[in-house]
Amino acid sequence: MGVESAHTPIDGATLVAAAMGIVDYAANHGLIGWADRVWGANAVLEAVGATGPGPSDAWVLAEGPDSPAVTKGATATAPDDLLATLAEVAVDNGCTADTASGRDRIAMRVMGLLMPKPSEVEATFRDLLAQSGPKAATDWFYRICCDAGYVRRTAIARNVCWNTQTSWGSLEITINLSKPEKDPREIAAAGKAPAGEKYPACQLCIENEGYSGRAATDPMGAHPARQNLRIIPISLGGERWGLQYSPYAYFNEHCIAMSARHRPMHVDRASLSCLFDFVDLLPHYFIGSNADLPVVGGSILSHDHFQGGAHVFPMMRAATAERFSLPDFPEVSGEVLHWPLSVLRLSSQSRDQLLDACDHVVAAWRGWSDESVGVIAHDADGTPHNTVTPIVRRVDAQGNVGGTTYEAYLALRCNVTSAEHPLGVFHPHEEWHHIKRENIGLIEVMGLAILPPRLVGELGRVEELLVAGATREEMAADPLASSHADWAAQLAEENPGLTTANVHQVVRDGVGLVFSHVLEDAGVFKWDEAGRAAQKRFVASL
Repeated sequence: MGVESAHTPIDGATLVAAAMGIVDYAANHGLIGWADRVWGANAVLEAVGATGPGPSDAWVLAEGPDSPAVTKGATATAPDDLLATLAEVAVDNGCTADTASGRDRIAMRVMGLLMPKPSEVEATFRDLLAQSGPKAATDWFYRICCDAGYVRRTAIARNVCWNTQTSWGSLEITINLSKPEKDPREIAAAGKAPAGEKYPACQLCIENEGYSGRAATDPMGAHPARQNLRIIPISLGGERWGLQYSPYAYFNEHCIAMSARHRPMHVDRASLSCLFDFVDLLPHYFIGSNADLPVVGGSILSHDHFQGGAHVFPMMRAATAERFSLPDFPEVSGEVLHWPLSVLRLSSQSRDQLLDACDHVVAAWRGWSDESVGVIAHDADGTPHNTVTPIVRRVDAQGNVGGTTYEAYLALRCNVTSAEHPLGVFHPHEEWHHIKRENIGLIEVMGLAILPPRLVGELGRVEELLVAGATREEMAADPLASSHADWAAQLAEENPGLTTANVHQVVRDGVGLVFSHVLEDAGVFKWDEAGRAAQKRFVASL
Protein backbone atom coordinates (compact mmCIF):
# COMPACT_ATOMS: atom_id res chain seq x y z
CA MET A 1 0.00 0.00 0.00
CA GLY A 2 1.55 3.25 -1.09
CA VAL A 3 -0.93 5.64 0.52
CA GLU A 4 -3.09 5.71 3.61
CA SER A 5 -6.14 3.56 3.10
CA ALA A 6 -9.62 5.01 3.39
CA HIS A 7 -12.44 2.71 4.43
CA THR A 8 -15.62 2.68 6.42
CA PRO A 9 -14.99 1.33 9.95
CA ILE A 10 -16.12 -2.26 10.40
CA ASP A 11 -19.49 -2.43 12.13
CA GLY A 12 -20.28 -4.73 15.05
CA ALA A 13 -22.32 -7.22 13.04
CA THR A 14 -19.52 -7.67 10.51
CA LEU A 15 -16.97 -8.02 13.30
CA VAL A 16 -18.83 -10.72 15.17
CA ALA A 17 -19.58 -12.59 11.93
CA ALA A 18 -15.87 -12.63 11.12
CA ALA A 19 -14.96 -13.72 14.65
CA MET A 20 -17.50 -16.56 14.60
CA GLY A 21 -16.43 -17.49 11.08
CA ILE A 22 -12.74 -17.78 11.83
CA VAL A 23 -13.45 -19.81 14.97
CA ASP A 24 -15.75 -22.16 13.03
CA TYR A 25 -13.04 -22.51 10.40
CA ALA A 26 -10.49 -23.46 13.06
CA ALA A 27 -12.84 -25.93 14.75
CA ASN A 28 -13.92 -27.58 11.50
CA HIS A 29 -10.29 -27.99 10.37
CA GLY A 30 -9.20 -29.55 13.65
CA LEU A 31 -7.08 -26.62 14.79
CA ILE A 32 -9.11 -26.28 18.00
CA GLY A 33 -11.72 -28.49 19.65
CA TRP A 34 -15.44 -27.81 19.26
CA ALA A 35 -15.63 -27.01 22.97
CA ASP A 36 -13.02 -24.27 22.43
CA ARG A 37 -15.27 -22.10 20.27
CA VAL A 38 -16.49 -19.60 22.88
CA TRP A 39 -12.99 -19.22 24.27
CA GLY A 40 -11.75 -18.81 20.69
CA ALA A 41 -14.27 -16.07 19.90
CA ASN A 42 -13.24 -14.08 22.97
CA ALA A 43 -9.54 -14.57 22.19
CA VAL A 44 -10.11 -13.25 18.66
CA LEU A 45 -12.01 -10.21 19.95
CA GLU A 46 -9.19 -9.41 22.34
CA ALA A 47 -6.59 -9.79 19.60
CA VAL A 48 -8.28 -7.11 17.48
CA GLY A 49 -8.93 -4.76 20.39
CA ALA A 50 -12.67 -5.40 20.79
CA THR A 51 -14.79 -6.48 23.74
CA GLY A 52 -17.95 -7.16 21.76
CA PRO A 53 -20.45 -7.70 20.39
CA GLY A 54 -20.40 -11.36 21.25
CA PRO A 55 -21.59 -14.37 19.28
CA SER A 56 -25.26 -15.32 19.17
CA ASP A 57 -26.80 -17.78 21.62
CA ALA A 58 -27.56 -20.20 18.80
CA TRP A 59 -23.93 -20.16 17.71
CA VAL A 60 -22.72 -20.72 21.28
CA LEU A 61 -25.08 -23.67 21.73
CA ALA A 62 -24.29 -25.32 18.39
CA GLU A 63 -23.31 -28.90 19.09
CA GLY A 64 -21.48 -29.65 15.86
CA PRO A 65 -20.55 -28.38 12.40
CA ASP A 66 -23.93 -29.43 10.97
CA SER A 67 -25.83 -26.96 13.14
CA PRO A 68 -27.61 -24.24 11.12
CA ALA A 69 -26.09 -21.62 13.43
CA VAL A 70 -22.55 -22.49 12.31
CA THR A 71 -21.15 -19.98 9.84
CA LYS A 72 -19.98 -20.67 6.32
CA GLY A 73 -16.46 -20.04 7.63
CA ALA A 74 -16.49 -23.64 8.84
CA THR A 75 -16.26 -24.96 5.29
CA ALA A 76 -14.00 -22.27 3.86
CA THR A 77 -10.93 -23.57 2.06
CA ALA A 78 -8.93 -20.52 3.19
CA PRO A 79 -9.72 -17.92 5.85
CA ASP A 80 -8.26 -14.95 3.98
CA ASP A 81 -11.40 -12.80 3.79
CA LEU A 82 -12.24 -13.39 7.44
CA LEU A 83 -8.73 -12.47 8.51
CA ALA A 84 -8.79 -9.36 6.33
CA THR A 85 -11.94 -8.15 8.09
CA LEU A 86 -10.46 -8.80 11.52
CA ALA A 87 -7.25 -7.01 10.54
CA GLU A 88 -9.27 -3.94 9.51
CA VAL A 89 -10.96 -3.96 12.92
CA ALA A 90 -7.53 -4.09 14.55
CA VAL A 91 -6.43 -1.10 12.46
CA ASP A 92 -9.59 0.80 13.45
CA ASN A 93 -8.90 0.05 17.11
CA GLY A 94 -5.25 1.11 16.93
CA CYS A 95 -3.95 -2.40 17.60
CA THR A 96 -1.71 -2.47 14.53
CA ALA A 97 -0.25 -0.18 11.91
CA ASP A 98 -2.26 0.74 8.83
CA THR A 99 0.14 -1.16 6.57
CA ALA A 100 0.16 -4.50 4.81
CA SER A 101 2.65 -5.95 7.29
CA GLY A 102 0.64 -4.54 10.21
CA ARG A 103 -2.47 -6.34 8.98
CA ASP A 104 -0.46 -9.50 8.41
CA ARG A 105 0.84 -9.45 11.98
CA ILE A 106 -2.73 -9.36 13.30
CA ALA A 107 -3.85 -12.14 10.95
CA MET A 108 -1.00 -14.36 12.07
CA ARG A 109 -1.73 -13.53 15.72
CA VAL A 110 -5.32 -14.66 15.31
CA MET A 111 -4.32 -17.92 13.61
CA GLY A 112 -1.63 -18.53 16.22
CA LEU A 113 -4.32 -18.39 18.90
CA LEU A 114 -6.57 -20.81 17.03
CA MET A 115 -4.25 -23.77 16.64
CA PRO A 116 -2.54 -26.37 18.83
CA LYS A 117 0.46 -25.42 20.95
CA PRO A 118 3.89 -26.58 19.73
CA SER A 119 4.01 -29.41 22.28
CA GLU A 120 0.62 -30.68 21.09
CA VAL A 121 1.70 -30.53 17.43
CA GLU A 122 4.86 -32.44 18.24
CA ALA A 123 2.97 -35.08 20.22
CA THR A 124 0.54 -35.74 17.37
CA PHE A 125 3.38 -35.88 14.85
CA ARG A 126 5.28 -38.38 17.00
CA ASP A 127 2.20 -40.56 17.46
CA LEU A 128 1.49 -40.62 13.72
CA LEU A 129 5.15 -41.33 12.96
CA ALA A 130 5.16 -44.31 15.31
CA GLN A 131 1.74 -45.71 14.45
CA SER A 132 1.20 -44.88 10.77
CA GLY A 133 4.62 -44.02 9.39
CA PRO A 134 6.53 -40.97 8.10
CA LYS A 135 4.19 -40.02 5.27
CA ALA A 136 1.12 -39.98 7.48
CA ALA A 137 2.99 -37.78 9.96
CA THR A 138 4.10 -35.24 7.35
CA ASP A 139 0.71 -35.30 5.60
CA TRP A 140 -0.92 -34.22 8.85
CA PHE A 141 1.76 -31.67 9.72
CA TYR A 142 1.67 -30.11 6.25
CA ARG A 143 -2.13 -29.90 6.32
CA ILE A 144 -2.20 -28.16 9.69
CA CYS A 145 0.44 -25.68 8.52
CA CYS A 146 -1.69 -24.93 5.45
CA ASP A 147 -4.98 -24.73 7.38
CA ALA A 148 -3.41 -22.40 9.95
CA GLY A 149 -2.29 -20.09 7.16
CA TYR A 150 1.44 -20.48 7.75
CA VAL A 151 1.83 -22.01 4.30
CA ARG A 152 0.28 -19.24 2.20
CA ARG A 153 -1.74 -21.33 -0.23
CA THR A 154 -3.69 -18.40 -1.68
CA ALA A 155 -0.51 -16.39 -2.25
CA ILE A 156 1.35 -19.39 -3.70
CA ALA A 157 -1.50 -19.95 -6.18
CA ARG A 158 -0.73 -16.54 -7.69
CA ASN A 159 2.70 -17.68 -8.86
CA VAL A 160 3.08 -18.00 -12.62
CA CYS A 161 4.40 -21.46 -13.51
CA TRP A 162 5.17 -23.38 -16.68
CA ASN A 163 7.55 -25.94 -18.16
CA THR A 164 9.89 -25.46 -21.12
CA GLN A 165 11.38 -28.29 -23.13
CA THR A 166 15.12 -27.85 -23.66
CA SER A 167 18.07 -30.00 -24.66
CA TRP A 168 18.43 -30.75 -20.94
CA GLY A 169 14.86 -31.98 -20.62
CA SER A 170 11.79 -30.17 -19.34
CA LEU A 171 12.78 -27.28 -17.05
CA GLU A 172 10.36 -25.79 -14.51
CA ILE A 173 9.83 -22.02 -14.51
CA THR A 174 8.20 -19.97 -11.75
CA ILE A 175 7.67 -16.22 -11.56
CA ASN A 176 7.33 -15.79 -7.83
CA LEU A 177 4.41 -13.54 -6.91
CA SER A 178 3.67 -15.05 -3.50
CA LYS A 179 5.99 -13.04 -1.28
CA PRO A 180 4.35 -9.70 -0.43
CA GLU A 181 5.95 -6.44 -1.50
CA LYS A 182 7.11 -4.13 1.28
CA ASP A 183 5.09 -1.02 2.05
CA PRO A 184 6.98 2.08 0.78
CA ARG A 185 6.44 3.80 4.13
CA GLU A 186 8.11 0.90 5.91
CA ILE A 187 11.01 0.89 3.48
CA ALA A 188 11.55 4.59 4.13
CA ALA A 189 11.27 4.09 7.89
CA ALA A 190 13.74 1.20 7.80
CA GLY A 191 16.47 3.52 6.63
CA LYS A 192 15.95 5.67 9.73
CA ALA A 193 15.71 2.87 12.26
CA PRO A 194 18.65 2.77 14.69
CA ALA A 195 20.86 -0.28 14.68
CA GLY A 196 20.31 -2.90 17.34
CA GLU A 197 20.90 -6.54 18.12
CA LYS A 198 18.30 -8.56 16.28
CA TYR A 199 16.01 -11.10 17.89
CA PRO A 200 15.44 -13.57 16.36
CA ALA A 201 18.85 -13.43 14.71
CA CYS A 202 17.32 -14.43 11.35
CA GLN A 203 14.13 -15.83 9.89
CA LEU A 204 15.42 -19.41 10.14
CA CYS A 205 16.08 -19.46 13.89
CA ILE A 206 13.83 -21.74 15.94
CA GLU A 207 13.19 -18.72 18.16
CA ASN A 208 10.78 -17.56 15.42
CA GLU A 209 8.13 -20.00 16.67
CA GLY A 210 5.33 -17.82 18.06
CA TYR A 211 7.22 -14.54 17.51
CA SER A 212 4.94 -11.52 17.04
CA GLY A 213 6.93 -9.88 14.25
CA ARG A 214 8.08 -6.28 13.88
CA ALA A 215 7.47 -3.30 11.67
CA ALA A 216 10.35 -1.66 9.82
CA THR A 217 10.15 1.22 12.30
CA ASP A 218 11.28 -1.07 15.11
CA PRO A 219 14.93 -0.53 16.16
CA MET A 220 15.67 -4.12 15.15
CA GLY A 221 14.07 -3.70 11.71
CA ALA A 222 11.21 -5.51 9.98
CA HIS A 223 10.49 -9.15 10.78
CA PRO A 224 7.46 -11.21 9.71
CA ALA A 225 4.93 -12.46 12.23
CA ARG A 226 5.34 -16.11 13.16
CA GLN A 227 2.62 -16.78 15.77
CA ASN A 228 1.20 -19.59 13.63
CA LEU A 229 4.58 -21.21 12.97
CA ARG A 230 5.02 -24.70 14.38
CA ILE A 231 8.36 -26.52 14.35
CA ILE A 232 8.89 -30.25 14.91
CA PRO A 233 12.11 -30.94 16.86
CA ILE A 234 14.20 -33.55 15.05
CA SER A 235 17.68 -34.96 15.61
CA LEU A 236 20.25 -34.73 12.80
CA GLY A 237 23.89 -35.58 13.39
CA GLY A 238 23.20 -36.01 17.09
CA GLU A 239 22.08 -32.39 17.40
CA ARG A 240 18.72 -30.68 17.71
CA TRP A 241 17.27 -29.36 14.48
CA GLY A 242 13.80 -28.16 13.59
CA LEU A 243 11.44 -29.19 10.78
CA GLN A 244 9.01 -26.66 9.35
CA TYR A 245 7.37 -25.87 6.01
CA SER A 246 8.21 -22.88 3.87
CA PRO A 247 5.44 -20.23 3.99
CA TYR A 248 5.98 -19.38 0.31
CA ALA A 249 6.58 -22.88 -1.02
CA TYR A 250 8.35 -23.21 -4.36
CA PHE A 251 7.38 -26.87 -4.79
CA ASN A 252 5.23 -29.58 -3.23
CA GLU A 253 5.59 -29.83 0.56
CA HIS A 254 8.61 -27.51 0.51
CA CYS A 255 10.11 -28.04 3.95
CA ILE A 256 13.06 -26.56 5.81
CA ALA A 257 15.29 -28.24 8.36
CA MET A 258 17.28 -25.70 10.39
CA SER A 259 19.89 -26.08 13.07
CA ALA A 260 18.80 -25.04 16.55
CA ARG A 261 21.98 -22.98 16.64
CA HIS A 262 22.41 -19.81 14.61
CA ARG A 263 25.65 -20.71 12.83
CA PRO A 264 26.90 -20.31 9.24
CA MET A 265 26.15 -22.78 6.47
CA HIS A 266 28.82 -25.44 5.99
CA VAL A 267 29.22 -28.42 3.68
CA ASP A 268 31.36 -31.14 5.22
CA ARG A 269 31.09 -34.68 6.51
CA ALA A 270 28.93 -33.60 9.44
CA SER A 271 26.40 -31.82 7.22
CA LEU A 272 26.36 -34.69 4.72
CA SER A 273 25.66 -37.08 7.58
CA CYS A 274 22.71 -34.88 8.58
CA LEU A 275 21.26 -35.25 5.08
CA PHE A 276 21.36 -39.02 5.41
CA ASP A 277 19.78 -38.83 8.87
CA PHE A 278 16.95 -36.77 7.40
CA VAL A 279 16.05 -39.26 4.65
CA ASP A 280 16.23 -42.09 7.18
CA LEU A 281 13.64 -40.23 9.25
CA LEU A 282 11.49 -39.16 6.26
CA PRO A 283 12.40 -41.44 3.35
CA HIS A 284 9.63 -40.07 1.11
CA TYR A 285 11.30 -36.62 1.03
CA PHE A 286 14.48 -35.48 -0.67
CA ILE A 287 16.79 -33.12 1.24
CA GLY A 288 19.53 -30.81 0.05
CA SER A 289 21.86 -28.06 1.14
CA ASN A 290 22.86 -24.84 -0.53
CA ALA A 291 26.55 -24.44 -1.17
CA ASP A 292 28.45 -22.72 1.61
CA LEU A 293 30.23 -19.97 -0.33
CA PRO A 294 28.96 -16.58 -1.52
CA VAL A 295 27.61 -16.24 -5.07
CA VAL A 296 27.18 -20.01 -5.56
CA GLY A 297 25.37 -20.41 -2.23
CA GLY A 298 21.77 -19.51 -1.48
CA SER A 299 20.35 -16.29 -0.15
CA ILE A 300 20.81 -17.15 3.55
CA LEU A 301 24.31 -18.34 4.39
CA SER A 302 24.20 -17.13 7.99
CA HIS A 303 22.07 -20.01 9.31
CA ASP A 304 22.82 -23.70 8.83
CA HIS A 305 19.77 -25.20 7.10
CA PHE A 306 18.53 -27.63 4.47
CA GLN A 307 15.54 -27.68 2.12
CA GLY A 308 13.53 -30.69 1.07
CA GLY A 309 10.09 -31.97 0.21
CA ALA A 310 7.98 -34.25 -1.96
CA HIS A 311 9.06 -33.18 -5.43
CA VAL A 312 10.97 -34.85 -8.25
CA PHE A 313 13.06 -32.20 -9.98
CA PRO A 314 14.24 -32.18 -13.60
CA MET A 315 17.82 -32.90 -12.52
CA MET A 316 16.67 -36.12 -10.88
CA ARG A 317 15.26 -37.25 -14.24
CA ALA A 318 18.43 -36.36 -16.16
CA ALA A 319 20.02 -39.02 -18.36
CA THR A 320 23.33 -40.60 -17.51
CA ALA A 321 26.20 -39.30 -19.66
CA GLU A 322 28.74 -41.78 -18.36
CA ARG A 323 29.29 -44.18 -15.49
CA PHE A 324 32.32 -44.52 -13.27
CA SER A 325 33.46 -46.41 -10.20
CA LEU A 326 35.37 -45.35 -7.10
CA PRO A 327 38.08 -47.92 -6.33
CA ASP A 328 38.03 -47.26 -2.58
CA PHE A 329 34.24 -47.56 -2.41
CA PRO A 330 33.23 -50.75 -4.28
CA GLU A 331 29.59 -50.61 -3.17
CA VAL A 332 29.08 -47.15 -4.68
CA SER A 333 28.03 -46.55 -8.29
CA GLY A 334 28.95 -43.25 -9.92
CA GLU A 335 27.33 -41.37 -12.81
CA VAL A 336 27.99 -38.11 -14.61
CA LEU A 337 24.58 -36.62 -15.37
CA HIS A 338 23.70 -35.02 -18.69
CA TRP A 339 22.86 -31.74 -17.01
CA PRO A 340 23.97 -28.13 -17.59
CA LEU A 341 25.61 -27.94 -14.18
CA SER A 342 28.37 -30.42 -13.42
CA VAL A 343 26.59 -33.04 -11.30
CA LEU A 344 27.79 -36.41 -10.08
CA ARG A 345 25.23 -38.93 -8.82
CA LEU A 346 26.52 -41.53 -6.38
CA SER A 347 24.28 -44.48 -5.41
CA SER A 348 24.53 -47.29 -2.91
CA GLN A 349 22.50 -49.39 -0.54
CA SER A 350 25.27 -48.86 2.00
CA ARG A 351 24.70 -45.58 3.77
CA ASP A 352 28.10 -45.68 5.46
CA GLN A 353 30.05 -46.31 2.28
CA LEU A 354 28.10 -43.70 0.34
CA LEU A 355 28.72 -41.12 3.06
CA ASP A 356 32.44 -41.94 2.92
CA ALA A 357 32.41 -41.61 -0.87
CA CYS A 358 30.60 -38.25 -0.77
CA ASP A 359 33.05 -36.94 1.80
CA HIS A 360 35.92 -38.10 -0.45
CA VAL A 361 34.49 -36.36 -3.53
CA VAL A 362 33.84 -33.10 -1.64
CA ALA A 363 37.39 -33.07 -0.25
CA ALA A 364 38.84 -33.80 -3.69
CA TRP A 365 36.82 -31.04 -5.33
CA ARG A 366 37.73 -28.46 -2.70
CA GLY A 367 41.36 -28.92 -3.64
CA TRP A 368 40.93 -29.30 -7.40
CA SER A 369 42.22 -26.70 -9.85
CA ASP A 370 42.15 -26.86 -13.63
CA GLU A 371 43.06 -23.52 -15.11
CA SER A 372 42.34 -24.80 -18.63
CA VAL A 373 38.64 -24.43 -17.77
CA GLY A 374 38.95 -21.59 -15.26
CA VAL A 375 38.62 -23.66 -12.07
CA ILE A 376 40.82 -22.35 -9.26
CA ALA A 377 40.51 -24.02 -5.86
CA HIS A 378 42.15 -21.29 -3.77
CA ASP A 379 43.50 -17.79 -4.11
CA ALA A 380 47.10 -17.15 -3.13
CA ASP A 381 45.90 -16.06 0.31
CA GLY A 382 44.04 -19.34 0.81
CA THR A 383 40.53 -18.02 0.06
CA PRO A 384 38.53 -21.10 -1.07
CA HIS A 385 36.47 -21.14 -4.27
CA ASN A 386 35.27 -24.72 -4.65
CA THR A 387 32.34 -26.34 -2.87
CA VAL A 388 29.32 -28.47 -3.69
CA THR A 389 25.54 -28.30 -3.61
CA PRO A 390 24.58 -31.73 -2.18
CA ILE A 391 21.17 -33.41 -2.44
CA VAL A 392 20.21 -36.80 -0.97
CA ARG A 393 17.17 -39.02 -1.40
CA ARG A 394 16.18 -42.69 -1.18
CA VAL A 395 14.72 -44.64 -4.11
CA ASP A 396 13.58 -48.13 -5.03
CA ALA A 397 14.64 -50.20 -8.04
CA GLN A 398 12.23 -48.25 -10.29
CA GLY A 399 13.52 -44.89 -9.12
CA ASN A 400 10.51 -44.11 -6.94
CA VAL A 401 11.19 -42.26 -3.71
CA GLY A 402 11.23 -44.08 -0.41
CA GLY A 403 13.24 -47.18 -1.30
CA THR A 404 16.37 -48.66 0.22
CA THR A 405 18.92 -47.25 -2.24
CA TYR A 406 20.54 -43.96 -1.29
CA GLU A 407 21.23 -41.41 -4.02
CA ALA A 408 23.54 -38.45 -3.49
CA TYR A 409 23.73 -35.68 -6.08
CA LEU A 410 26.87 -33.54 -5.85
CA ALA A 411 26.73 -30.40 -7.98
CA LEU A 412 30.27 -29.05 -8.31
CA ARG A 413 30.42 -25.29 -7.71
CA CYS A 414 33.15 -22.65 -8.05
CA ASN A 415 32.80 -18.98 -7.17
CA VAL A 416 35.83 -17.49 -8.93
CA THR A 417 35.37 -14.06 -10.53
CA SER A 418 37.09 -12.28 -13.40
CA ALA A 419 37.25 -8.84 -14.98
CA GLU A 420 34.77 -10.04 -17.61
CA HIS A 421 32.46 -11.65 -15.05
CA PRO A 422 32.87 -9.75 -11.76
CA LEU A 423 29.77 -11.37 -10.25
CA GLY A 424 31.14 -14.84 -10.91
CA VAL A 425 32.54 -16.82 -13.83
CA PHE A 426 30.18 -19.70 -13.01
CA HIS A 427 27.21 -17.39 -12.35
CA PRO A 428 24.49 -16.10 -14.73
CA HIS A 429 26.33 -14.00 -17.28
CA GLU A 430 25.30 -10.43 -17.95
CA GLU A 431 23.44 -11.18 -21.18
CA TRP A 432 20.86 -13.13 -19.14
CA HIS A 433 20.48 -10.63 -16.28
CA HIS A 434 17.33 -9.18 -17.85
CA ILE A 435 15.67 -12.45 -16.82
CA LYS A 436 17.86 -13.79 -14.00
CA ARG A 437 20.86 -12.34 -12.18
CA GLU A 438 20.46 -13.74 -8.66
CA ASN A 439 22.45 -16.61 -7.18
CA ILE A 440 21.81 -20.10 -8.48
CA GLY A 441 20.96 -21.94 -5.30
CA LEU A 442 19.80 -25.42 -4.42
CA ILE A 443 16.36 -25.24 -6.03
CA GLU A 444 17.59 -23.83 -9.32
CA VAL A 445 20.51 -26.27 -9.46
CA MET A 446 17.84 -28.97 -9.73
CA GLY A 447 16.04 -27.27 -12.63
CA LEU A 448 13.37 -25.04 -11.08
CA ALA A 449 13.75 -21.34 -11.91
CA ILE A 450 12.65 -18.78 -9.32
CA LEU A 451 12.20 -15.55 -11.28
CA PRO A 452 11.34 -12.05 -10.00
CA PRO A 453 7.78 -10.63 -10.10
CA ARG A 454 8.84 -7.68 -12.26
CA LEU A 455 8.81 -10.06 -15.23
CA VAL A 456 5.02 -10.28 -15.33
CA GLY A 457 4.64 -6.68 -16.43
CA GLU A 458 7.83 -6.58 -18.45
CA LEU A 459 7.14 -9.75 -20.44
CA GLY A 460 3.54 -8.69 -20.98
CA ARG A 461 4.80 -5.49 -22.58
CA VAL A 462 7.33 -7.42 -24.67
CA GLU A 463 4.49 -9.56 -26.02
CA GLU A 464 2.49 -6.45 -27.00
CA LEU A 465 5.46 -4.94 -28.81
CA LEU A 466 6.28 -8.19 -30.60
CA VAL A 467 2.75 -8.50 -31.92
CA ALA A 468 2.86 -4.84 -33.00
CA GLY A 469 6.05 -5.54 -34.97
CA ALA A 470 8.15 -3.11 -32.92
CA THR A 471 11.82 -2.75 -33.83
CA ARG A 472 14.67 -3.37 -31.43
CA GLU A 473 15.10 0.39 -31.12
CA GLU A 474 11.44 0.90 -30.29
CA MET A 475 11.59 -1.81 -27.62
CA ALA A 476 14.78 -0.30 -26.20
CA ALA A 477 12.94 3.01 -25.81
CA ASP A 478 10.07 1.45 -23.89
CA PRO A 479 10.52 1.68 -20.07
CA LEU A 480 9.09 -1.77 -19.39
CA ALA A 481 10.66 -3.61 -22.30
CA SER A 482 14.04 -1.88 -22.59
CA SER A 483 16.11 -4.46 -20.69
CA HIS A 484 14.71 -7.21 -22.93
CA ALA A 485 15.15 -5.42 -26.28
CA ASP A 486 18.03 -7.47 -27.73
CA TRP A 487 16.51 -10.77 -26.61
CA ALA A 488 13.02 -9.83 -27.85
CA ALA A 489 14.39 -8.75 -31.23
CA GLN A 490 16.02 -12.17 -31.55
CA LEU A 491 12.68 -13.84 -30.70
CA ALA A 492 11.03 -11.78 -33.45
CA GLU A 493 13.70 -12.79 -35.95
CA GLU A 494 13.37 -16.47 -35.10
CA ASN A 495 9.54 -16.35 -35.06
CA PRO A 496 8.35 -14.03 -37.84
CA GLY A 497 4.71 -12.92 -37.90
CA LEU A 498 3.98 -13.32 -34.19
CA THR A 499 0.30 -12.95 -33.25
CA THR A 500 -1.71 -12.76 -30.06
CA ALA A 501 -2.42 -16.47 -30.54
CA ASN A 502 1.21 -17.61 -30.31
CA VAL A 503 3.32 -14.83 -28.80
CA HIS A 504 2.68 -15.85 -25.18
CA GLN A 505 4.04 -19.35 -25.75
CA VAL A 506 7.00 -18.06 -27.74
CA VAL A 507 7.99 -15.68 -24.94
CA ARG A 508 7.57 -18.35 -22.27
CA ASP A 509 9.68 -20.79 -24.27
CA GLY A 510 12.26 -18.04 -24.68
CA VAL A 511 12.39 -17.48 -20.92
CA GLY A 512 12.85 -21.21 -20.37
CA LEU A 513 15.75 -21.28 -22.82
CA VAL A 514 17.34 -18.32 -21.02
CA PHE A 515 17.13 -20.32 -17.80
CA SER A 516 18.86 -23.24 -19.50
CA HIS A 517 21.68 -20.86 -20.51
CA VAL A 518 21.84 -19.57 -16.94
CA LEU A 519 22.35 -23.12 -15.71
CA GLU A 520 24.98 -23.71 -18.39
CA ASP A 521 26.87 -20.66 -17.14
CA ALA A 522 26.84 -22.18 -13.63
CA GLY A 523 28.37 -25.45 -14.85
CA VAL A 524 32.10 -25.71 -14.14
CA PHE A 525 32.75 -28.34 -16.82
CA LYS A 526 31.11 -27.22 -20.06
CA TRP A 527 29.67 -29.62 -22.60
CA ASP A 528 32.38 -28.96 -25.15
CA GLU A 529 35.57 -30.88 -25.88
CA ALA A 530 37.64 -29.01 -23.30
CA GLY A 531 34.97 -29.32 -20.61
CA ARG A 532 34.44 -33.03 -21.17
CA ALA A 533 38.17 -33.67 -21.01
CA ALA A 534 38.47 -31.63 -17.79
CA GLN A 535 35.60 -33.50 -16.13
CA LYS A 536 37.15 -36.83 -17.07
CA ARG A 537 40.41 -35.72 -15.42
CA PHE A 538 38.59 -34.90 -12.20
CA VAL A 539 36.57 -38.12 -12.16
CA ALA A 540 39.72 -40.14 -12.87
CA SER A 541 41.38 -38.52 -9.84
CA LEU A 542 38.71 -39.94 -7.55
